[in-house]
Amino acid sequence: MKKIFVLAALILVASCKNSTKEDITIKNNTLEVNVNTRIYPENLNKVFDAHGGLDAWNEMQNLVFTMLKPNGDEVTTTHLKNRKSHIEMPKHTIGYNGKEVWLKHKDTTAYKGKPRFYYNLMFYFYAMPFVLADEGIVYKDVDPLVYDGKKYPGIKISYTDGVGESPEDEYILYYDAETYKMAWLGYTVTYFSKEKSQEFHFINYSNWQTVEELLVPEILTWYNVENNMPTTKRSDLKFTNIVLSTGAPEVSLFEKPEGAKVAE
Repeated sequence: MKKIFVLAALILVASCKNSTKEDITIKNNTLEVNVNTRIYPENLNKVFDAHGGLDAWNEMQNLVFTMLKPNGDEVTTTHLKNRKSHIEMPKHTIGYNGKEVWLKHKDTTAYKGKPRFYYNLMFYFYAMPFVLADEGIVYKDVDPLVYDGKKYPGIKISYTDGVGESPEDEYILYYDAETYKMAWLGYTVTYFSKEKSQEFHFINYSNWQTVEELLVPEILTWYNVENNMPTTKRSDLKFTNIVLSTGAPEVSLFEKPEGAKVAE
């Protein structure tokens, strides 16, 4: 009987598309199948596949990257399953322990940014396109982006109420129509206004590196914008020392250390 159950499970798994997630266990000779039937758009699934596949990404628990900045390198560690984060800067440390965002000063230098805005910002840009598989997202095909004579089909991403720090944010993923690799990201910023914006910013994704068989960015390029369209290159940001692993990071890394203050 157990063999029959297992055979049925295999048939079920084979019939499911990549947009579903199966959790199959056998307890006391009883088959338990839990299927997350969330369906992603076909073109988005092809983008995931072009970057190594959503299944491979979901196996990872830890992401670490270093950003090369003029005032010193910045190292970000993110627990991929709960999105706790730790950002080590030359003069400050920012962390998120799942409940609070905290900031610790290493000297008397003031931190000029907003920790609650920044703590997961670069992770989100870096972990494209896989973060677009998160819960609470609504997808819609939009007109392609035309840049330098080439058309890039687009998928617009919006969020249901209460998702994240800025549920009013919107993104547009533009991909190469032949390779399905991500090419551009259009995004709005609503953290400060708390209102939807029609003003899009643009990042070009053209330099990729392979880590643990997943395609992740090496360089992100921000562009100047006119009439909600990218025009000329503005700045590059390079990412190095990438770590993707199935082992979870140390929980203590994200806890608020002595001397740190909760960010408002």
